Amino acid sequence: MTQPVKQHLIDPEICIRCYTCEMTCPEEAIVHDDVNVVVDASKCNFCMDCIPVCPTGSIDEWRVVTDPYSIEAQFEWEEMPEQADIAEGDEAESGLEALDDAMAALLAKAHSGAGGKAKAPDSAGKPTINMYTLGKPATARVQGNYRLTDQASDADVRHIILDLAGLPFPVLEGQSIGIIPPGSDEKGQPHLPRLYSVSSPRDGERPGYLNISLTVKREPQGICSNYVCDLGQGDEVQVTGPFGSTFLMPSDPQADMLMICTGTGSAPFRGFTMRRQRISPQDKDRMTLVFGARRPEELPYFGPLNKIPDAFMAKHFAFSRQDGAPKKYVQDLLREQTSRVAELLQNPDGYIYICGLKAMEQGVEEALRDIARGIDLNWSELRDKMRLDGRYHVETY
Repeated sequence: MTQPVKQHLIDPEICIRCYTCEMTCPEEAIVHDDVNVVVDASKCNFCMDCIPVCPTGSIDEWRVVTDPYSIEAQFEWEEMPEQADIAEGDEAESGLEALDDAMAALLAKAHSGAGGKAKAPDSAGKPTINMYTLGKPATARVQGNYRLTDQASDADVRHIILDLAGLPFPVLEGQSIGIIPPGSDEKGQPHLPRLYSVSSPRDGERPGYLNISLTVKREPQGICSNYVCDLGQGDEVQVTGPFGSTFLMPSDPQADMLMICTGTGSAPFRGFTMRRQRISPQDKDRMTLVFGARRPEELPYFGPLNKIPDAFMAKHFAFSRQDGAPKKYVQDLLREQTSRVAELLQNPDGYIYICGLKAMEQGVEEALRDIARGIDLNWSELRDKMRLDGRYHVETY
């Protein structure tokens, strides 16, 4: 069988035929006839120069194919072809989470805990991926770098705000971006980007500001985390992405979300929550957060989270090293909330998102299995159906 390849395409239903992409392409890979503007797969080298200049986003289309569509075939299109089911396995094989192999492999590993190939919610927004690459990154300027954890804590978790200065960088809640640390590795090669989940909603920390925030924990030997945590206001940083096309927030207002996280795994859920607060502030009982950390002082966004009304989002905190209290983990809280979790498992509009340390996967899986068993459901079958419906998502590291 021919090895599948990624093919860059243009959506004929969205394209306004301004030909800006064609004039921008340095490879002369984009051509047009009287009907369509198309990409010649034999010339396209994924330089991405055409992506930022497209005013409609029609240029941001990709398919994994065994035989690339010819320009003649594309000239006949009135709409985009569906993605053929040709790639069994994870996102790295399908290539749709990220076009860069290293980034796709990282995301595939992070999503492996879902038990199979991930799928975005049907109602999720259309994500843009790989607009900026290792070869052509975007330059962002640091607007703020704030410590989220108590000064006395040995956990240094930072809230980093990046300004793209008007550069197009569309991100959806749940996507990641790459940060390129300066310098080179022991082989003399430039450092590869490190992925971080975006913690702001799609329209920015403040509505319309279009800046991007990250939640970053300083790791003792972490080249990129130390670099990012030491950035000062006004510093410039090289950014790639966005990445990720499945761990996305449903746009359906009926969606009932259970979000389970530890530490910086809270980042995408901060974006989810802010998005919901902006578009549906009247919502009640449709968001539940189960959040684990060692101590309250080490839990990012603890103060702001407590200000969110319980009617809008139920919040349950588990602390495993709190003085004078027994150890408690997120799976313990799930069992304490059995009736709520069981209700969500039986709701066709129920969604489960898990993000954070890989070590929590087994405990969470066992708790969900026990709760499902209590209502006479087979967890493995239910989980697989939810995943295929785009309602079960895992992103762990």
